Amino acid sequence: MEGLRLGRRAALAGLAALGGGAGALAQTAGPGAGPGPGAGAGAGAGTSPAGAWPNRPVTVVVPWPAGGSTDTVVRVLAPRIAQDLGQPVLVDNRTGASGTVGHLSVARARPDGYTLLVGTNSTFAMAPHLMDIPYDHDRAFAPLGLVAFNVLYLCVHPSVPARSLAELVALARAQPGKLTYASAGAGSSFHLAMEMLLHQTKADILHVPYRGGAPATQALVAGEVQISCIDAVSGLPFVRSGDVRILAVTGDQRTPLLPQVPTVAEALGLPGFRTTTDFAMFAPAGTPEEVLRRIHQANLAAVRAPEVRGRIAELGMETVEGTPEGFAAYYRRELAMWGGIIREKGIRAG
Repeated sequence: MEGLRLGRRAALAGLAALGGGAGALAQTAGPGAGPGPGAGAGAGAGTSPAGAWPNRPVTVVVPWPAGGSTDTVVRVLAPRIAQDLGQPVLVDNRTGASGTVGHLSVARARPDGYTLLVGTNSTFAMAPHLMDIPYDHDRAFAPLGLVAFNVLYLCVHPSVPARSLAELVALARAQPGKLTYASAGAGSSFHLAMEMLLHQTKADILHVPYRGGAPATQALVAGEVQISCIDAVSGLPFVRSGDVRILAVTGDQRTPLLPQVPTVAEALGLPGFRTTTDFAMFAPAGTPEEVLRRIHQANLAAVRAPEVRGRIAELGMETVEGTPEGFAAYYRRELAMWGGIIREKGIRAG
């Protein structure tokens, strides 16, 4: 397949904007916010005694726009974390360059526990294979663990005659390059999920990249394309309304919200097929261990809270009681898997 290219200039422009571009900042409590991400950039480790932390608001950087799945996860978790910490938790959307703008802002932040990051595997496991990253992820961040994951819905426009995923694959094989699928952009998790499927089924479907998940979903609803992988947060209303037809979910288990829908592994007999959007929390490297443990405890309390679990489940996602130790093995697996697919399919940075 012909190599797909990302715009390096656009990525570098987004990163360069870090110095002056402010994120969209929202509070979970009243006024009194402390310095935003990047405050004290380049300084050494935090100087506040662990016993005094936190004594001001904590900011969580979201490297994707407001209203998306990452933003939604953080805004559900934030009030419960704030309750546990006794301080407001602010959400700062710093977008651009496949999520790396937000990551860079946290990599440069003072490692005192007041600036955190919730990133996705599309940035920490996929982007390093697609573009030049201006930071070393292993050295720049201290992982606090996974907090949630979001399965993707493999959907078709109602005009497509295929009523199952097996029928869709057969149709694509019979008409190579005739069917089209939308993604949230070249190199996005939506794009790579479809490429993983095409790689394993040897089907040929034309990729049509859009500028984000919402335009890609709208293109499917409008019939501009025939197929798309869409996330549960944005896709569920259209599945329920009948505007799109869901054929499978990309997780390793069926979703409780749509128990009649098979997994890709079930539908095609592909054991082990699984691709999800995974959400993990990080702090800047050098953050005191006592503070990291306190944040991790607050995360666990949040993801275990019934109201949080219930709200996340309503949105088609699941919480994860992740740990810093468990994240290391997961991260290596994701990095290796997506690197292999990206090289095989010729997806590369410009």
